[in-house]
Amino acid sequence: MKQLAFYQSPPRADALPLRERPIHRVAEAPTACNVIELLSALVGGPRQIETAEALLARYGSLRAIRMASASEIAASVHGIGQQTAARLVSALELGRRLAVEVEDERPLIHSPADAANLIQYDMSLLEQEEMWVLLLNTRNRLIEIDKLYRGSTNSSQVRVGEVFKAAIRRNATSIVVAHNHPSGDSSPSPDDVAVTRAIVQAGKTLDIDVLDHIICGRNPTCYVSLKERGLGFS
Repeated sequence: MKQLAFYQSPPRADALPLRERPIHRVAEAPTACNVIELLSALVGGPRQIETAEALLARYGSLRAIRMASASEIAASVHGIGQQTAARLVSALELGRRLAVEVEDERPLIHSPADAANLIQYDMSLLEQEEMWVLLLNTRNRLIEIDKLYRGSTNSSQVRVGEVFKAAIRRNATSIVVAHNHPSGDSSPSPDDVAVTRAIVQAGKTLDIDVLDHIICGRNPTCYVSLKERGLGFS
């Protein structure tokens, strides 16, 4: 007869080998820890893992925990007192402020020159043609530069869907496309215009604004904005 599986509570933290205890794992490699381990290190105590699991089960997400007050957390989760709840609220608030600081430090793109200044020196050194995609958030701050293609970026080579893959994954609201001409001449070719037109149209379908397509040459101070020239944008 099939036996019933019974729930087993997590082991006490002080019963675990030292290397498996949350506080040790967080001290050694915080980025490798899961949410329960991170919360356990904050909660402390012999039942910290069980308490961390109860906390996450009660609120469902870190965002929901952050929205709760210390007194609410202490009253709703067994094993968490007012001081521990205050530490949790403090840690999550510090995380929020760090995110704001990082956000404010990201480059802001307001013009073709802003985008070109980020990439044109590095692109001028490339021996092969590459296509990069600058991912921007709702405030036009840089999220990431996705180095997409190496080699020819003519209309038969570029898969337009690939251009937007990282933007969709990172929830970017707009992009700037850029590529280089290793020959040194940054003048746009007919293929460059055709690629731009296809990317712009796909962006409209995906509700991701294509703000520009920048071409960089060998001169690190020279670039061409297809948007400024009205090529591929309508």
